[in-house]
Amino acid sequence: MIGRQMANSIERRSGVSLWRQIADQILHSIAVGDFAEHAALPPEVALAERYGVNRHTVRSAIAALVQEGVLRAEQGRGTFVLSRKRLSYPIGTRTRFSTGLQGQASERLSILLESAVEPASRRVAEGLGLAKGSNVIRLETRGEADGQPVSRATGWFDAKRFAGIDAAMAETGSVTASLARFGVSDYLRQSTVLSARHADAADLADLDLRPGAIVLVTLAVNVTPDGQPIQFAETRFPAERVELKLSAL
Repeated sequence: MIGRQMANSIERRSGVSLWRQIADQILHSIAVGDFAEHAALPPEVALAERYGVNRHTVRSAIAALVQEGVLRAEQGRGTFVLSRKRLSYPIGTRTRFSTGLQGQASERLSILLESAVEPASRRVAEGLGLAKGSNVIRLETRGEADGQPVSRATGWFDAKRFAGIDAAMAETGSVTASLARFGVSDYLRQSTVLSARHADAADLADLDLRPGAIVLVTLAVNVTPDGQPIQFAETRFPAERVELKLSAL
């Protein structure tokens, strides 16, 4: 379903070359599993019909993805999707970066990139149960597994209740450890909304991705065991490196 929606998004007047748009569509199809690892791509004629372009445009897109290391062309056999082992990140009642990748990566780091105090937008205020415009602390973080970026998150916290959480995060490198300093010994995932999109310029840089890469996006609210909202967060995961494994919330 997602693949069909994306395939209909080719814009001839977008300012982005058609071959690049087709390359992006192929990348998206790989990310969502339409084109499996090691599998051969459909013939150029079929791809041209699927995307509504000529074979030359498809050929240019495939050549670019071969150069980028996404596809492998074998003369006389076809074009194949290269194997890309992805980390499995669990989304459940207790979602923690520090433990979610245990057994898959020997070193896991969460790095504070930036922090600021700002008025809460309507979306953030609703997530945290605050009045719109209330002061919140915004933390920008990047998660790494064995030195490779695997997540880019923006989290918001009530500035009154969690004053100084930015300093705690810089020191501990852990949201869980930082919250513990404010008396939050446990917290639960109240809700998670999932979507996917092309990575923007900031995520391309912070996650070390190529243009056209797809990121999986989660919008989440974490609460204390008695139901008090403590964190609203948007997290982006590179689809080529991470798959999200959902369990009942």
